[in-house]
Amino acid sequence: MSEETRDYSTLGISARRAVETGLASAEWYHSDVPRAKLKQLMSRTDGPAVRDTLIWLACLLGFATIAVILWPSWWSVPFFLAYGVLYGSAGDSRWHECGHGTAFKTRWMNRAVYQLASFMTIRNPIAWRWSHSRHHSDTIIVGRDPEIVFMRPPNLMRVGANFFGLCDSYQGLKNMVNYALGRIGITFPNQKGPGRLPWRVSGALSMQW
Repeated sequence: MSEETRDYSTLGISARRAVETGLASAEWYHSDVPRAKLKQLMSRTDGPAVRDTLIWLACLLGFATIAVILWPSWWSVPFFLAYGVLYGSAGDSRWHECGHGTAFKTRWMNRAVYQLASFMTIRNPIAWRWSHSRHHSDTIIVGRDPEIVFMRPPNLMRVGANFFGLCDSYQGLKNMVNYALGRIGITFPNQKGPGRLPWRVSGALSMQW
């Protein structure tokens, strides 16, 4: 396919072609790591994650409070910027790690922070869990990976706007409205996902607005 006709949707012609050519769920090279070493590398504890999460939330509250107190002075701008970085960027990293269950050892802690971070980054926690699972199964496979950031041909204006989260925020709200209405345009590896999606999204939307 030419660059002008590449279909990045997960239900289009590129998705069917990926399945036909064996790119979907393919077996790729991976380094052999002894089981004992792998278990050691994957060991987790709650302490550091709890500490970092409390520091993160405290800084969010602190920067927000100072920014509001100083508003409308220009002195408030650095504190709003710091708050924005901790809200968007730090929220995104916590969404990712807690979604994988690697931040905390205790499962409910991972789930709690994952739900919070998903809300902060305007992502539905159910849809994005399966979307990200597909991303890791078929990384950068056009038509299979729903999280390809730099598409071809590249849209530099979109990339620049998304540096501030403008495109992702709009798309996230649009997706949640569609999910709440039962219009689910992505494929789920688990059939329980779509069934739970509309009512969970409706609650999230009511809080977003």
